[in-house]
Amino acid sequence: MKIVLLVLLLVVTPAMLHAQPGYIEVTASGNRQLRLAIDPPHQLGSPATVAAAKLASDVIAYDMNMSGVITAEVRSQLPNPRALSLLDIDFAPWLRTGSDLLVSGEFSLKDGRLTIEFRLFDVINRKLLTSKRYLGTAKELRRFSHSFSDEILRVITGEKGAFTTRIAYVSTQTGNKEIYIMDWDGYNPANLTKNGSINLNPDYSPDGREIIFTSYKHGNPDLYRRSLTHPAEVAVSSRKGLNITGSWSPDGSKIALSLSKDGDAEIYTLEKDGSHPVRLTVNPALDLYPTWSPDGKQLAFVSDRLGKPQIFIMNADGGNVRRLTTTGNYNVNPRWSPKGDKIAYSRMTDGGFNIFTIATDGSSDTQLTTEGNNENPSWSADGRFICFSSKRSSGNGVYVMRADGTGQTNMTQGKGVYFQPSWSLQ
Repeated sequence: MKIVLLVLLLVVTPAMLHAQPGYIEVTASGNRQLRLAIDPPHQLGSPATVAAAKLASDVIAYDMNMSGVITAEVRSQLPNPRALSLLDIDFAPWLRTGSDLLVSGEFSLKDGRLTIEFRLFDVINRKLLTSKRYLGTAKELRRFSHSFSDEILRVITGEKGAFTTRIAYVSTQTGNKEIYIMDWDGYNPANLTKNGSINLNPDYSPDGREIIFTSYKHGNPDLYRRSLTHPAEVAVSSRKGLNITGSWSPDGSKIALSLSKDGDAEIYTLEKDGSHPVRLTVNPALDLYPTWSPDGKQLAFVSDRLGKPQIFIMNADGGNVRRLTTTGNYNVNPRWSPKGDKIAYSRMTDGGFNIFTIATDGSSDTQLTTEGNNENPSWSADGRFICFSSKRSSGNGVYVMRADGTGQTNMTQGKGVYFQPSWSLQ
């Protein structure tokens, strides 16, 4: 599979490790990225479980290498004669490998119960930076490892990672268009809806506990809510015509969507139970795909009021409508970044649909993808990544890339088509 990879310009020098209190400043250029060595966690007791140590190490290494901030490598069995204490590390072997940082740890696994502790060390200055202990079941090892990856980024950059979050998407692998969820890296996929109909446009609630989506299970495209832990699908809006492209407000109290109950598709907001519809757009054109700004004060949306689909921004009460995109004849699927400074969207180009980002003032319109057809971008909670659906020569899938377009990776495997991903914020 051909993957578009660009040269990463954002690098860090080891000397910057203590330039700021509490975290590393990663926005300045330097000689190279930080190098992280991962010593697979050592098991306490017996029998030895090599697979668990390898899994934990591989998960953290994958997360860190995808982050674009750190280059990680699993390095096991280096001489460490004083390994009985995690605080008593022999740093000399790790210094010889050129490592700036070290992850080490220990775990116990008995009767399916797991206790694991990870520690992050500054190798150059020989000091402990952070440690975390996790208690749970053996099945939670991947999640615990992702969680420590989040902690590493918090210490290094001052911002927690999003490696414990999940992605919802639509797949046809059962023969119907059903909603699935998976870990950010494609593991643990789970079939969420099983109604045998057409289900589209999932969107996570701000707390990550439920989704909204449009389903045709009763013939009309109606909007539903569903908990991730309970199978009941509760109708939110089943008004005549379209009830589509629903989007949660940042505080979880409202839902923006497109309704055609009055004729053409217009943007409305509803209470989360579907009550009190408020019409925001009044235009004979099609208005679709609302997406909230992180502060809840604005909405971006798609409208063909000028003849071709373009992206517009308006206040959350429908006032002060202004055009955002001015390049391209077909711009759709806007998603506001969690930091509020950019909007990702999909544009039809000569080579098919591609993902772009644009500043909210209309500047810095930047193309991120170049291969295949790429649609439905969605940001990770920390703004470091964008997931999107892509149809390429190697197949259709949900991809993840860094926010600058590098590191494009297919996270889905198996038969069927995968599209319309939505990244959870929790």
